[in-house]
Amino acid sequence: MEISKNKTAIIFSLVLFCIISILAIYSTSLNAEYITKQVIWYAAGFLIIIFVEKRNIKKLIKHAWFIYIITNIVLLLLLIIGKEINGSKSWFIIPGVGSIQPSEFAKISLILINIRILTKHKGKKYIDDIKLFFKIMLVTIIPGILTFLQPDTGIVIIYFLISLVMLYVYGIRKGIFIVLAISLITSLLLFALFYFCYQDTFINIFGTSFFYRIDRLINWSNNSGMQLTNSIAIIKAAGLFGFGIGNTPLYIPEAHTDFIFSIFANNFGLVGILFLIGLIIMFDYNIYELMKKTNKRIYKYLVIGFLTIIIYQQIQNIGMNIGLLPITGITLPFISYGGSSLLSYMIMIGIIKGID
Repeated sequence: MEISKNKTAIIFSLVLFCIISILAIYSTSLNAEYITKQVIWYAAGFLIIIFVEKRNIKKLIKHAWFIYIITNIVLLLLLIIGKEINGSKSWFIIPGVGSIQPSEFAKISLILINIRILTKHKGKKYIDDIKLFFKIMLVTIIPGILTFLQPDTGIVIIYFLISLVMLYVYGIRKGIFIVLAISLITSLLLFALFYFCYQDTFINIFGTSFFYRIDRLINWSNNSGMQLTNSIAIIKAAGLFGFGIGNTPLYIPEAHTDFIFSIFANNFGLVGILFLIGLIIMFDYNIYELMKKTNKRIYKYLVIGFLTIIIYQQIQNIGMNIGLLPITGITLPFISYGGSSLLSYMIMIGIIKGID
């Protein structure tokens, strides 16, 4: 009965997310096409939830390797025949449907293959945990490289977060994480030394494009540009109740995707911000409660993988909208415009709703 209440609360939150998303997208451009597509994607998403929740999750895990291999083949094909938009090959363009971003669905594939590996792991010695760690890292690196080459650094970060959090929840020895942390810090320091002190050589090895991607990330607060400047300005000016739907005083590029939070904050002010953040917390909490109430390991791993994606994206998107975090192109789950991300989330919700 308690699990049923959590599932009902999740669906209720999704309905409110849908309303908020439509209102915010309407305010970004008053573009009927965007609104229509988002409504269609949400409708398709709710149908997907109904379909997926009735599937056998164990059979899905059984075919995890097949799903994983197909996903990586698609990511590879994307680099070869994908449509380049704004300097990035992240989408397939399907006539009459629109753009599809395979990396969004690769997150699900990675969660499934991680579960497959974790549930098959039998060793109890330290060396067995090390082997498990490298197995998980290997299946993470492959889609990570293919996605990085698009380039899409934000989703690559999500891949590794998914795997590391799932390993932590699985319970591998903490010493492995300590060694990993020391190795990462050392590598980052050496990388930074190379980047700042040997820039010409850095460009010759990694290329101009990668150099400027790092430069934008490091200098995000100093070279914020119009997006962040205008985003912060309209949030500050919104006051307690905002300017109302459709009344956005400043132009923000990609407002319907990356900067949807600032548009919503501008329209509904501090009251709207508190309502949205409260709704997000309620949504995340009910998913977390499902994980706590199930005794099956595969369900726990599924939920923690999905929560890792959602919580990271929520923090990153809101943080970059208010100038606390670098701009990485991460969207706000269930609110930002976009079919691939929304449908991938709905697939995960469908799987989670199948928890008993």
